[in-house]
Amino acid sequence: MNDRTALVTGANKGIGKEIARLLVAEGFTVYVGSRDAGRGEKAVEEIGGGARLLVLDVTDAEGIAAAAARIGTLDVLVNNAGVVVDDSRPTELTVDGLRRTYETNLFGVLAVTNAFLPALRRSPAPRIVNISSGTGSLTWGADPEREFAAFRGQGAAYRSGKAALNALTLYYGHALAEEGFKVNALAPGLRATDLHPRAALASAGDPAEAAEGAVRLALLADDGPTGGFFSWDGTPVPW
Repeated sequence: MNDRTALVTGANKGIGKEIARLLVAEGFTVYVGSRDAGRGEKAVEEIGGGARLLVLDVTDAEGIAAAAARIGTLDVLVNNAGVVVDDSRPTELTVDGLRRTYETNLFGVLAVTNAFLPALRRSPAPRIVNISSGTGSLTWGADPEREFAAFRGQGAAYRSGKAALNALTLYYGHALAEEGFKVNALAPGLRATDLHPRAALASAGDPAEAAEGAVRLALLADDGPTGGFFSWDGTPVPW
């Protein structure tokens, strides 16, 4: 009997919903994390199978604690919830815009991960996947040959938050390695979601394709990598 459990934050839509769907197909009981109960319940109904609603706002400390208290054992945590609050360049970026972006995309990951660590530690093979972005790669961002140079610093809050998330992923990987954890970050590529206007372009890819990359990291064998940053197709991404 397969009794593996997973939690995907921000799973009522987009890449998160597709990750939840694929994990259910793998036999997991999947907690669909959603700030909005109604939207979360709709996603659970559409996914079916082992999907379960977990009302979870990653910026609400009390709500995180209450959600964590409901789950005894957790095998996989996918920190997917993310926002674009202010897409400005740093010269126009407000402190409030930066802070609100970090609250979800960085601080929320820390808060949720630490709250669910007791449940993850009860798993024989705990896995954590942080949904990052290729735009958070400082190496790629500094390369004049890559498309990110054309942004001229646009999206500074989102991109810098993902760079910080990559660093946090590395440090979690180091801190938890001796306990058998595998902690990795995924660059999903530009996908057709409502995250930001560029995601509405015709060139945006299928969220399900990115979800396959996340599930690959969620199902890593014991000899798999930890503290890494990978593209949706499995290739390493430079920090």
